[in-house]
Amino acid sequence: MGRDFQKKDFQNKPKRKPDSGRALHAVPAVIEELIGRTGSRGEITQVRCKIQAGPDSGKILRRNVKGTVKKNDILMLRETEIEARRLTQGRKNG
Repeated sequence: MGRDFQKKDFQNKPKRKPDSGRALHAVPAVIEELIGRTGSRGEITQVRCKIQAGPDSGKILRRNVKGTVKKNDILMLRETEIEARRLTQGRKNG
C-alpha cells in the first residue's frame, strides 16, 4: 500500500523580485537620550530620538531598540506615529 506522491512543480511559481528597496520608506532619527533598559532580560533599550527628515521632522519620539546603541546613533524608522510606552519603576514586594 504505497502512496504516490506528486512532485510539486516549483518551476511554474512566479518569482519574487529581490527586496532591494527595503528601507525605501524609512526615516532617519538621531538618538538624543538613553532612557533605560526593558524586556524580561534587559535586552531592549528605550531611547528618545529626534526625527531628521520627512513630514514629522523635528518630532521627538520614545522608541524601544534591540541591540547595542549609543547617543548620536542614527536609527532608520519605518513609521513615526507610534511611540513606546514609558518605562515604569518595578514594584518590590517585601
